[in-house]
Amino acid sequence: MTSGTWLVVGLGNPGPEYAGNRHNVGQMVLDVLARRMGGSFTTHKARAQVLDGRLGVLPGGAPGPRVILAKPASYMNVSGGPVGALAKFYDVTPDRLLVVHDELDLPAQTLRLKVDGGEGGHNGLKSISSALGTKEYVRLRVGIGRPPGRMDPADYVLRDFAVAERPDLGVTLEEAADAVEEVVLSGLEKAQQRLHTGVGR
Repeated sequence: MTSGTWLVVGLGNPGPEYAGNRHNVGQMVLDVLARRMGGSFTTHKARAQVLDGRLGVLPGGAPGPRVILAKPASYMNVSGGPVGALAKFYDVTPDRLLVVHDELDLPAQTLRLKVDGGEGGHNGLKSISSALGTKEYVRLRVGIGRPPGRMDPADYVLRDFAVAERPDLGVTLEEAADAVEEVVLSGLEKAQQRLHTGVGR
């Protein structure tokens, strides 16, 4: 489970005007991972920003598995094109794809790992599933909570995190990066156990 290359995709919309949006929390997690890997993103012909490196440390001190971090340079609802092209370019099968995305149906600061299942109305996931022809890939769901009052969810996800939310957001991003690292180092099952139950922490 822990050998071979992983493709870790952070979903969001391109451009500085979207960078702080709740919808871009997946890309924020990738920024944390990039710092841990000690690298920077470069432009890839598959319409994405990528960082190719090693993540984490294996028992005995060897570098962790090869991980390709990728931020599609397309808008969220057409993420599938770049993700499919990157998977083909790097010869990564769906079981080695981990997509980090915002999740309206989870309370803020909540993280969940899953494979397969529905996309919950998330257009980025729908596009990826369509491009790959399967839903059998790993998702790290980063809870952003439901919009307040009668606010349209489409407006809510395109708003920046409030100033009051940012201290907790910083913690959540680090915990999400920990979860990604756990998946690539120890496998999905162990990562789910640690994240969802606290066992092994």
